[in-house]
Amino acid sequence: MADPKGFLSTPRETPARRPVDVRIRDWREVYTEFGRERLERQAGRCMDCGIPFCHQGCPLGNLIPEWNDLVWRHDWHDAAQRLHATNNFPEFTGRLCPAPCESACVLGINADPVTIKQVEVEIIDRAWAEGWVTPQPPSAAARSAGRRVAVVGSGPAGLAAAQQLTRAGHAVTVYERADRPGGLLRYGIPEFKLEKNHLDRRLAQMLAEGTEFRCGRRVGIDVSAGELLAGFDAVVLAGGATVPRDLPVPGRSLAGIHQAMEYLPLANRAVTAATESACAGRPGAVPEPAISARGKDVVIIGGGDTGADCLGTAHRQGAASVTQLEIMPRPPQARPSRQPWPTHPMIYRVSSAHEEGGERVYAVSTQSFLGDADGVVRALRLVEVNVTGGRFEPVAGTEQELPCQLVLLALGFTGAERGPLLDGLGVAFDERGNVARDGSYATSVPGVFVAGDMGRGQSLIVWAIAEGRSAAAAVDRYLTGESALPVPVAPTARPLA
Repeated sequence: MADPKGFLSTPRETPARRPVDVRIRDWREVYTEFGRERLERQAGRCMDCGIPFCHQGCPLGNLIPEWNDLVWRHDWHDAAQRLHATNNFPEFTGRLCPAPCESACVLGINADPVTIKQVEVEIIDRAWAEGWVTPQPPSAAARSAGRRVAVVGSGPAGLAAAQQLTRAGHAVTVYERADRPGGLLRYGIPEFKLEKNHLDRRLAQMLAEGTEFRCGRRVGIDVSAGELLAGFDAVVLAGGATVPRDLPVPGRSLAGIHQAMEYLPLANRAVTAATESACAGRPGAVPEPAISARGKDVVIIGGGDTGADCLGTAHRQGAASVTQLEIMPRPPQARPSRQPWPTHPMIYRVSSAHEEGGERVYAVSTQSFLGDADGVVRALRLVEVNVTGGRFEPVAGTEQELPCQLVLLALGFTGAERGPLLDGLGVAFDERGNVARDGSYATSVPGVFVAGDMGRGQSLIVWAIAEGRSAAAAVDRYLTGESALPVPVAPTARPLA
């Protein structure tokens, strides 16, 4: 146990966010530095429970009490080793995961939970700064016994599978249709949540270990499904759940209405271009992307994390106003009785983007979009709704018109993208539109496996990495007859509920 009285004597403390009027003028991450001694005291709040429910909250099985104890004892090097024992990319999860582990913390039953997420990110950031994170290439013997594996998709699931399989000795080639690897980590997550240097240095480690990346290659078109099966001994599909949920109401075809994943990648590319120019000695403003919020009244439909990413991006682009709509009622401030500990509750949360401005409107439904004479959206009509018998029923007399010149749809995703790759492979699908798999992550096609959102459906980054690691073990066993790689989750595992 860390500090036997830490949970009694030390209150929960998290890093401060940079002032709003400062941070919306740049694209850097929003949090200020957190002192090492303060962090060690926070780690000391961990009670090293006999049954650490934080393990159940995290699908990766992170050894949370162990690295909390090591940090409290100032042994950061060993803490980094314990962290990496279960998680390939703690610098991603420590920044992007909503921390269901903290919701499952035993201390959280009647007090503020341990700052698990902050301890995690501070460990890995120091590990990189101290040079403790180095390439872990396979031995020559392992490499000589390895087989050829293709991984399609370079998001967190694909990267985790690729790194595990490379370290096991296989020759792994990662295919990515974008111009650079990273998937949503690269072009979906804004810079103010994940600065891309964290991604780039991890990719450099993977390259040094022997993983090969082929970007700008559309598997199914540039490389046929047949060529993929003929050229590799096994294939891991990790292309995500990329089909966005639409809003088929009158006026949907008007100009100025876009999916969030049309808007965010353009913004991220613009920020990357400015960052690279500055690094090359040519500093300048971020170029204006093809879809920009500058000077516009923006409406974001969808109240989740993607909507918040759109919100923070619109602030930094100089939107005149931003309104975020959510069809569900406003969540309660505290954990509701129907979502008891240790589940991850649906409560009212204020992200950094919400803190920066904009209006959040709950329990409303969009009825139609209205356009101007040029066919560009000028407003939307909405109505308040009540939930009756599991259905959203409009409240008569509450209709209103909301001006907007840019509408962003952040309504989630419905499943894997059908097209030349999946059709060419001939994989089966489940009833939810995901690629079907058995208990070993294998699809209906021999030698083809699926991991992450493409098989699970839209989920959290920790589930993507856990599935990537688990699928890697399944592939290794398929190719060699046995595997020492860890299997943190089964394909049928679900979050605590």
